[in-house]
Amino acid sequence: MPFDRKTRLASPTGADLNLHVKHAETTPRAVIQINHGLAEHAARYARFADFLGPRGFHVYAHDHRGHGATKAPNAPLGRFADADGVAKVIADVGAVHDLIAAEHPGLPVIAFGHSLGASIALNFVLRHSGRVHAAAIWNGNFSQGLLGQTALGILGWERMRLGSDVPSRLLPRLTFQAWGKAVPNHRTLFDWLSRDPVEVDKYIADPLCGWDASISMWRDVVSMALYAGKDSSFAGVRRDLHVNLAGGEKDPASDYGKAVSHLARRMDRMGFSNLVSKVYSDTRHESLNEINRDDVMNDFAAWADSVLKS
Repeated sequence: MPFDRKTRLASPTGADLNLHVKHAETTPRAVIQINHGLAEHAARYARFADFLGPRGFHVYAHDHRGHGATKAPNAPLGRFADADGVAKVIADVGAVHDLIAAEHPGLPVIAFGHSLGASIALNFVLRHSGRVHAAAIWNGNFSQGLLGQTALGILGWERMRLGSDVPSRLLPRLTFQAWGKAVPNHRTLFDWLSRDPVEVDKYIADPLCGWDASISMWRDVVSMALYAGKDSSFAGVRRDLHVNLAGGEKDPASDYGKAVSHLARRMDRMGFSNLVSKVYSDTRHESLNEINRDDVMNDFAAWADSVLKS
């Protein structure tokens, strides 16, 4: 089912955000603020919203700038912005958060992010942990280190060689295409997303999915991951924040779940006392579109219930 409400939200950054809202079907208990991944859009989370609504959760999900139906100056499909892209993306998340606070004062907010959305959600939390009750950071990779620095070097070379902010030619080969080829006996190059062929085919057929990001967007994506990869970036985050980390054992984008486990070990070492982490066996990148999605969603709901009771 589609979301209950589709609206536009003016962000202080100048973006005209495309926003989807699902209303709780019982007494509202909390708001889930969803951040989608790279080269996709918020409407793909309608099934998750349908699952959460009867359990007392409002759901807010917007298209990030450069994605879906969101419009922003100098941000066509595939680009966050011509400058300060990371700051603008985080500020857009803050604008949605402000709307949630205005429409549902006093309700706790759980920040949720998948893949790039995990990086965006975590970067928001690193700067504003006091604004959220809990955070679910799924299918992210914050263990890039030298590889991330190398990627920034490649992107800088591409920008100089190509002379403008056009789609990167090399990063798609090193990421989406390499991940697709890494799946044994793959049917398509997007089989790394899910074992469910119906979901993979829906992604491929969607004109708002699977496009190649610009050089600047890739630089912003890598920069956010590298920022969250530094322990010093967590200095201002309260250590009692409830955090849910999830990934898939067969997800090449997160180094087969190893990046998720690494973040869990880092946060445990930093003293986070309310941390839950799980790597699902045989699961690929899009947990919410995998064949075991019911188990994944039920685990999320159980965690959210426990968070709200604490």
